[in-house]
Amino acid sequence: MRNIHPKTLQDLEFPTVLTQIAARCNTELGKEKALSIQPYRHKDELMDVLGQTSEYLASFSNDNRIPNHGFDHINSELGLLKIDNSTLEISGFRKIGSICKTVAIHHKFFKKFKEYYPLLFNKVDALELHPEIPDAIDDVIDKFGEIKDSASDELRYIRSQINEVRSKINQSFSAALGRYQSSDFLDEIRESVVENRRVLAVKAMHRKKVKGTVMGTSKTGSIVYIVPEATLAYTRELSNLEFDEKEEVQRILNKLTDQIRPYLEVMKAYQTYLAETDITAAKARYANEMNGLLPEINEERKMYLRDAFHPLLYLSNKRKNEKTWPQTIKLHRENRIIVISGPNAGGKSITLKTIGLLQIMLQSGMLIPVHERSSVCFFDKILTDIGDNQSIENHLSTYSYRLKNMNHFLKKCNDKTLFLIDEFGTGSDPELGGALAEAFLEVFYEREAYGVITTHYANLKALANELPHATNANMLFNSKTLEPTFQLVLGEAGSSFTFEVAQKNGIPYSLINKAKKKIERGKVRFDATIAKLQKERSKMVETGSKLKEEENKAREENERLEQLNSKIKSKLESYQEMYDHNQRMIQLGNKVNTAAEKYFMDKKKRPLISEMLRIVETENSKRKKTTVKKAKAKQEEKKQVAEELEQKIKKVRVEKKIQKKKEIQAEKNKPRPVFKIGDRVRLMDGKAVGSIDTLEKGKAVVNYGMFTTNVSVDQLELVEAKK
Repeated sequence: MRNIHPKTLQDLEFPTVLTQIAARCNTELGKEKALSIQPYRHKDELMDVLGQTSEYLASFSNDNRIPNHGFDHINSELGLLKIDNSTLEISGFRKIGSICKTVAIHHKFFKKFKEYYPLLFNKVDALELHPEIPDAIDDVIDKFGEIKDSASDELRYIRSQINEVRSKINQSFSAALGRYQSSDFLDEIRESVVENRRVLAVKAMHRKKVKGTVMGTSKTGSIVYIVPEATLAYTRELSNLEFDEKEEVQRILNKLTDQIRPYLEVMKAYQTYLAETDITAAKARYANEMNGLLPEINEERKMYLRDAFHPLLYLSNKRKNEKTWPQTIKLHRENRIIVISGPNAGGKSITLKTIGLLQIMLQSGMLIPVHERSSVCFFDKILTDIGDNQSIENHLSTYSYRLKNMNHFLKKCNDKTLFLIDEFGTGSDPELGGALAEAFLEVFYEREAYGVITTHYANLKALANELPHATNANMLFNSKTLEPTFQLVLGEAGSSFTFEVAQKNGIPYSLINKAKKKIERGKVRFDATIAKLQKERSKMVETGSKLKEEENKAREENERLEQLNSKIKSKLESYQEMYDHNQRMIQLGNKVNTAAEKYFMDKKKRPLISEMLRIVETENSKRKKTTVKKAKAKQEEKKQVAEELEQKIKKVRVEKKIQKKKEIQAEKNKPRPVFKIGDRVRLMDGKAVGSIDTLEKGKAVVNYGMFTTNVSVDQLELVEAKK
């Protein structure tokens, strides 16, 4: 693949996409690199980047979230390390240590989950880990950014001496403070700090009585700030020790710098990895917001964009809660060129830009908002001619620019080219410009280039209809409202609806009729035929959608009736079984009743027992044959089911009891209404509604019309307050 011309990227608004991706980066270096993203030249590298972005996107929807990759760039530190005898500052060492640790964390994470993120693991695994870099830094610098005492024996000794001297300074100062305070030589504030030194706040009248070095006076001159003589010697000793400390710290930093200098290329690779990871994460976040994914990549020179959205338009409409219409485009060897026609403001240019921008994004390693069953290929060159490109500086008119652009197309166009041309042939005399555009289109066709153009020219529509590997398409237009539907239909040309749109916008019909007479009758009839076909298609689409809705409703109703029928059938079967069982029980009861009446008449037990045994044996013969063991097992099963049912019933009763207690408690906690005479009320456990006649000491007389009753107000609930 070759690089794409900057003008093409500008035409397709690719820089705007880069700006949006940069805004989703976490690091300054990532933002900077994101703005300079270009389409990849090598397919293998591109496939790796696309796969890594897809894996990062998948991490948003699983539990294995990728660790943070944030870092502060170390470009200045890397530049210093190239210079011999240079020394890094403490902040630089901390940034280097942080980057090394972040890379180590990523390596550990991706090694653990390499089955989920194989491409991301391969990328970090290619880096050579050097734990000695952060270890060396941690041995010298603590987490607060200070040099540790243990960085060297000399530094430990110097700092211990500094602490001793500071202790002596504090002791001598405290002694002087106490002595001069008792002599009433000091002001009320007693002491202060001047030039990072503790000083005595001496009253100006006693300044000569206090031995020491004057460090300054107050604004009013009433106070003189003096360092006591006893602390001066110690102060000079402290200054010498602090200088020694500074020298030792510098020596330690020099040594540490020399220690990590050999790892310059390693640290550069670490930073590059984290910056690229930041861009990958930003691409994944961008794809997540617009439902982007990695479509199938084919080698068959086929582009099938199903339900494709323009990314910028989709995100803009998403913020406004507006609908974005997707488009479906198919280009392959048997259908290489599509000519889109139709009225202005119908979505032709957006469709054109959608195809180009999605292709550029994909070849730049970004996921695109299409259906998962989409399939795409890569193009070596993408050529565009979109928009008005007049150039005053270069003395180019729109048409001159377009001719110059077409000349560029003729030089570059081949079977691995995708060309996108908006309003093909415009800018000159319609007939002459249309003829030249037709000649250009024939050349592009002969070179087997892939492309999409938009036009209003009838001759280009006719040519697309004649060429075997080209096709017409149009943007649907509502013939009644003359509003665009933003839906692309392949297979037929579209009318420009010139006169219809003019009539809708208030142009007098007489003027429109006059204009129709000024052009060739055949052209009017041709355009009218196209418009009629388009209207018929719109009606068919509308009818088809209605029929589909009706079919769905009928299917749902059929499923509902089938479910209802099965339920009724099941109930009938159970009722039939119950009826048969009851009939059998009635017959059995009649037999027993007959035997009982006979025994009542003759009092003979033997015939009664014989008859009862015969009845029982007859009934048992009707039962299914089973063993005693099975019968016992069945009884045990019934018993177990009964016990389980009893447990569930008990549980439900307990839950109901608890629920009832809660309801009672809630009822008690609920604020009681304030009743007034005339309010319509009823008893809490009753249905009859009456009105309050009198209220006295928590009691109310409720009139039900036929009778009255005296009840406590706690037993009443308000139905309707008196107005």
